[in-house]
Amino acid sequence: MTKQTKQVARRIVYYRDELHDEHSGIERNTIRIGADFPYIHKSRLWNACAAVVYRGIMTPIAFLWCKLKFGLRIVGREKMKQTAGQGCFLYGNHTLMAGDAFIPNLVSFPKRNYVVVNADNLSVKGAKNWTQMSGALPIPTELGGMRAFLSAMETRVRSGYAITVYPEAHIWPYYTGIRPFGTAAFRYPVRFGAPVFCTTVTYSKKRFGKIPRVTVYVDGPFYADETLHPRQQEAQLRDTVYETMCRRAQNSSYSPIEYRRAEEEQA
Repeated sequence: MTKQTKQVARRIVYYRDELHDEHSGIERNTIRIGADFPYIHKSRLWNACAAVVYRGIMTPIAFLWCKLKFGLRIVGREKMKQTAGQGCFLYGNHTLMAGDAFIPNLVSFPKRNYVVVNADNLSVKGAKNWTQMSGALPIPTELGGMRAFLSAMETRVRSGYAITVYPEAHIWPYYTGIRPFGTAAFRYPVRFGAPVFCTTVTYSKKRFGKIPRVTVYVDGPFYADETLHPRQQEAQLRDTVYETMCRRAQNSSYSPIEYRRAEEEQA
């Protein structure tokens, strides 16, 4: 008698554009972030509160939430020690909601981490300061804010902190592949001469339930070839990170969501 394996139905999501489709389901009124946005706070009280929020509240929450919900395992975190005391950039696949804010905190520990985010992340009423204290580094919505943004990024890197960038830009929950991304996000480590790491989130089936187990692979450090033109350095880093993440993503074996091209829905 053959034993039947129970199949768990997966939700199907159709997409049209791998570069621009967003599947987070979150809609917010984006706040304005221009030249006057306070990326760096000079108030001692604000910075003291930020230290408590980041290390005293968010770090324990991140650890417990990721462990209890996903059984999180981080492979290769010891590689971060190679840049101890030095600022760096982390690049990851954008496939979790809160997890994409929490995991970099745990990967870079004890190095403080900042996450480059869309302005929407600061648009929740009453949560702007809390989000910033937790490490959010919002992309300006106005061209005039770019100088302050880059200056703040440089300050954080020169201070020996880590900055996380999600080059895929849009969240695709539990997606097991690596979506294509360009070189623009790699101008930062080239500009500041900082090392690069990549973190690849992968998924496997738990014994019970649809929520997958998460394993994060850390790779690096990678350095730009300074004999090349800056644009070529950006492309070099992009290719190295993309190829590494694609290789690591092959370790995924399960997702509660199946992504299909929109053309398949019409067929």
